[in-house]
Amino acid sequence: MTTSQTAHSPSPPPQPPVAQTPGPRAAQFQKLFGDALKHTLRTCSYSKFSSCFPTPAKYAPQTLTSIWQQITTKVEASAKKEFEDIMVERDVVAGLNELERLVAEAKSRQNNGVEVKEPPHTLPPERLFLAHLAPYLTQTETELDAELKRLQSENEELMDGIQSQREERERLVGGLEAFIVDLERANEIMGSELDGNGVGKEIGDMRSLITG
Repeated sequence: MTTSQTAHSPSPPPQPPVAQTPGPRAAQFQKLFGDALKHTLRTCSYSKFSSCFPTPAKYAPQTLTSIWQQITTKVEASAKKEFEDIMVERDVVAGLNELERLVAEAKSRQNNGVEVKEPPHTLPPERLFLAHLAPYLTQTETELDAELKRLQSENEELMDGIQSQREERERLVGGLEAFIVDLERANEIMGSELDGNGVGKEIGDMRSLITG
């Protein structure tokens, strides 16, 4: 192999980190937690702690100092243990290492001219929210359309029933009006004899009930 070939030969890509060995992102995440915990513990200084217990601070400062040290030490140990338990339970290191690998692979493909889709973490919150909401909205729209069609069908059936009842009512009223006309004619023919029996008044009452 010549010197020219050696100069232009591409360097091998870096090996991905072992699953449980923290890569750059996992290490940065652990450092971020450690810094946040230190900052939290610094805010709980002895001066602030002792101000809450002025009498022991005045008459037994050594005892109060010991208690403060025990509390802060226990809080620090408990927080670290809980953080480590979550890291193991959620397999955080492996997940961040996988993210590291995917990012490196995407950069490599992009550098080689391969089209890379827009990473989700670079999208604005509105687009991410709508993307997650779209399936639910589609399903809801389908359910509402089905419910609307069902209600429209029921309304059409109700309107048909109301129309049938109206027609039946008009038919009955028409029959009663014809019957009253016949009675009126009979009353005119029979004259005073029916009036004396009160039939004319009953006919008038019936017409009043029908016409409202």
